[in-house]
Amino acid sequence: MLKDTATALATAEYLLDIEAVKFSPEDYFTWASGWYSPIYCDNRLTLSHPHIRTFLAESMTKIIENNETKPDVIAGVATGAIAIGMLVAQMLGLPFVYVRPEAKKHGRRNQIEGQLPENAKVVVIEDLISTGGSSLAAVEALREAGADVLYMAAIMTYGFEVASDNFAVADLRLITLCEYDVLIQKAIEKGYVKEDDVELLRQWRKSPSTWKK
Repeated sequence: MLKDTATALATAEYLLDIEAVKFSPEDYFTWASGWYSPIYCDNRLTLSHPHIRTFLAESMTKIIENNETKPDVIAGVATGAIAIGMLVAQMLGLPFVYVRPEAKKHGRRNQIEGQLPENAKVVVIEDLISTGGSSLAAVEALREAGADVLYMAAIMTYGFEVASDNFAVADLRLITLCEYDVLIQKAIEKGYVKEDDVELLRQWRKSPSTWKK
């Protein structure tokens, strides 16, 4: 679910302006999952631009303020969403924790870092949603620790069907500032994407796991 169209378009424009989004239909990228992709989005670059990171944090803060149920804690998914999540928590004056992909093998062996009160209502912050697997693993860790996870807010989603299915199974609402279709629309307008590549990008989004295989 998108926050709103104006926010989505502004987010897309910011990501394109700082070249956080790379398009390479011919010399395509390989994701950690083994999927091939003509597009790569690195939202971490937004952290180097104060006005952009402030815009993203303020936009996420408004999402939370406009929801009836208020969280007790903000949680960021490591590592990409730690910084933006902490900014949101700071703006709301709330405690912050972050969730590792798995528990540490040493020290206190924590997976959740920070103080998570018992039965705390939590909003999870993420930077980018692909399949949703790692994001929902963080949610599961929070739930196992006794948290009531209200929803997840992310900067962008590719809008894969598998992600929608995974969030439905997890019974979790996802709210995003931007999504793939809006990003491509803005990229076409700004001349970042050639008209000849639009259909290729759409076909990739339909079946990313089999594209170029």
